[in-house]
Amino acid sequence: MADGKREEAGSSSIFGEEHKENNVEEEVDEFAIDGSFAKFVPPPLVPLQHHLEKDKDDESLRRWKEKLLGCVERDINGQVEPEVTFHSIGIISNDLGENNTPLPLDESQASNVLFSLKEGSQYRFKLAFTVKYNIVSGLTYSNTVWRAGIQVDQSEGMLGTFAPQQQPYVHLLDEEITPSGALARGVYSAKLRFVDDDKKCHMELSYTFEITKRS
Repeated sequence: MADGKREEAGSSSIFGEEHKENNVEEEVDEFAIDGSFAKFVPPPLVPLQHHLEKDKDDESLRRWKEKLLGCVERDINGQVEPEVTFHSIGIISNDLGENNTPLPLDESQASNVLFSLKEGSQYRFKLAFTVKYNIVSGLTYSNTVWRAGIQVDQSEGMLGTFAPQQQPYVHLLDEEITPSGALARGVYSAKLRFVDDDKKCHMELSYTFEITKRS
């Protein structure tokens, strides 16, 4: 379970595929062939209050639960479904530094270029989000990129499992590298989705970015 600090998430991307090590690629292939993730059926959701009241006679376990979840007990409100709210998305690169944008995007941001990167740039996304009401299990992301209506890239990975807490989680996705060359430069459209084990989509973000020539 995540501890509210920075975590890393695995991903596979066409943009950065040439930089992956062979053993990592083999592990991903074996995992896909085995099909374990696809066959996984999550257990039914249990109200968080049930976890808090269970094993009350175990003093050490009770203290551990209070430390982990006690600060949000008053916010449970009887709701079973977890609620994930994304507060900002950031881009970190060796060219831009760090640039954070509050979420949700307004209409002008959604239609304009959200960020520009130079060709061959190393970059990664930074996300800030909160979880309410219950534990969100197996939160994953997928990022699909199009150029002139043709899909050119798709990356995906696991963020993890997160307990409710009042302070936002801050999460960095894996570092990737923009492609280089005249054909790679231009404007791209993309869609970022976050889905949990129960196939509930917590956010779907459409955005536009640009790859420019390196001077």
